[in-house]
Amino acid sequence: MPPSGRTRRFRVRFAHAARRWPSPRRAAVGAARAVRDWSRRPSGRLTLPALLLFTLVAGTGTAGAVLVPAAGRTPEAGATTSPAAPSPQATLPTAAPGGLPASPSPNSTTPPTHPWTGDGPTHTLAGWAAQIGGRLGIPQVAMQAYGYAELQLSQTTPGCQLRWTTLAAIGFVESAHGTVNGSRLTASGVAEPEIFGPALDGNGDRKRITDTDDGRLDKDTTYDRAVGPMQFIPTTWATYGADADLDGVKNPQDIDDAALAAGNYLCKDGRNLSVGSDWWNAILSYNNVQSYAQSVFDKANQYGVDSRT
Repeated sequence: MPPSGRTRRFRVRFAHAARRWPSPRRAAVGAARAVRDWSRRPSGRLTLPALLLFTLVAGTGTAGAVLVPAAGRTPEAGATTSPAAPSPQATLPTAAPGGLPASPSPNSTTPPTHPWTGDGPTHTLAGWAAQIGGRLGIPQVAMQAYGYAELQLSQTTPGCQLRWTTLAAIGFVESAHGTVNGSRLTASGVAEPEIFGPALDGNGDRKRITDTDDGRLDKDTTYDRAVGPMQFIPTTWATYGADADLDGVKNPQDIDDAALAAGNYLCKDGRNLSVGSDWWNAILSYNNVQSYAQSVFDKANQYGVDSRT
């Protein structure tokens, strides 16, 4: 205790030390001079470059650890056959969970449940297709075909869970719903003039597939070509072709037949398209090009979102 009547004064070490430190600018100048003088010494000439390189690498690693996860999320395991596939969660926040395009609203955009009445299997879809197709910019006859394919596959392949938005997206990317290169869809859904892709002759980024159907479908007796609004090659059509409009002919130039055939193809091998991995694998099996799959995803997602409004 301090002597009686006297107040003991305490000194707090470094309490005012900051006042005696040089200004930040002077400290930086001094440090730079010290480093310069040291770097001129023999030990500095060897050590300084190594120190700078270590700092650069460490900084780069830190930036990568922070920035890469923020820029994109790793896709779900098995979400695609290509390791470079984009993450739907990162590129499209509006996508449904599991890496799927947004689904349409069941109350307003699900096709009617009884398509087998009237003049044909798609007759009762006319009102629905006119409303939704008009909203999305899809021709009514094409919209009927996509809706009917969903309904038919819900009965024949219920585990597939295919939605019309996926078929519509493929139809848009492949042929702008049958309107590419001056073609149009007639009232019965047939493309006029007929739609043919380039010869699969191996040039550019195309595969080389010599003629397999004597030109019956693609009018080419040298190479195969993709045909119709959903762009089927003859061998694939021979396996998955369909007669959706019950006219007795499986016609790849008919959007009704082609849409159902595309659904048959996407649903093969027991796929469940409500699962992200199956959906991406199905689209990439249709056309194994990364940008193609992303374009289909983007359009299907847009259709799903816009059809809700």
